[in-house]
Amino acid sequence: MNQKMRTVVAVAITSVSMLLTGCVSTQSESERQASIRVAPVSPDYKLEITLAKLNEILASVELTPEQRARFHYDRGVIYDRVGLRILGRIDFHQALKLQPNLADAYNFLGIYYTQESEFESAYEAFDAVLELSPDYDYAFLNRGIALYYGERMELAVNDMSDFYMRDPSDGYRALWLYLAESEVDQLAAKTELAEHKANLQTNAWATVLVDYYLGNKTKEQVFSLAKDGLKHPEEYAERLCEAYFYMAKIAQKKGDNAEAANYFRLALATNIYDFVEHRYARLELARTNELLKTSVN
Repeated sequence: MNQKMRTVVAVAITSVSMLLTGCVSTQSESERQASIRVAPVSPDYKLEITLAKLNEILASVELTPEQRARFHYDRGVIYDRVGLRILGRIDFHQALKLQPNLADAYNFLGIYYTQESEFESAYEAFDAVLELSPDYDYAFLNRGIALYYGERMELAVNDMSDFYMRDPSDGYRALWLYLAESEVDQLAAKTELAEHKANLQTNAWATVLVDYYLGNKTKEQVFSLAKDGLKHPEEYAERLCEAYFYMAKIAQKKGDNAEAANYFRLALATNIYDFVEHRYARLELARTNELLKTSVN
């Protein structure tokens, strides 16, 4: 989790078991090659089994309100991981009805509100997270993202800075701080990103993305390095999801909205639903498509 901008999740698969027993075309050759680098990831069968167990527990087992809230939350996390956001949202709301102090559920709802551009509701949800759990690390990131898309850039920078300072060795934190700061002062943001690189691990995948932003790596090098040091079957798709998203943001900044839209589509095609980059690629794509329509008209 240190190197992934994944929403923090904790599915209680062990406790469940214990209770039961007791792509698109592209514009250039390099982009065309990128579009076929990986097939979309399919849901893990273990998640499907756990989901079936949770359904059985919630339907037939006598639970305390706290237990029922937790199982609704756990099922919501699984729904989220396989891209069933509406079902996840229902479970998170149900969990909060049963246990109103469940910070994790507020965090997910805040993410969903952000994805739907309901920014005031998102701010309230993340404020609730931090009121219940002041050290909830990723709430600073998620509220910062909501502020970023809500175009409240100075507040977004504050949250992203807080998030970054909690772990300066994390390249993703440096990237999101840069994205927010570049909307205020792009030159200063790039200078600061170069300074922050000194805190990163040289061989980390996130550092490759930072190097791309600093102009030290080409797209081809990024895609090549995405194959290095893979530790599990989905990691290549995860890295491509991230690479596509951050490349799209660069293209967007250069005013190449057609290329940006293409990369956002590629990020979505990886089906890494619970990565921050996948979550907001759809919002970014919708906004980019509006810009493309405006330019045509």
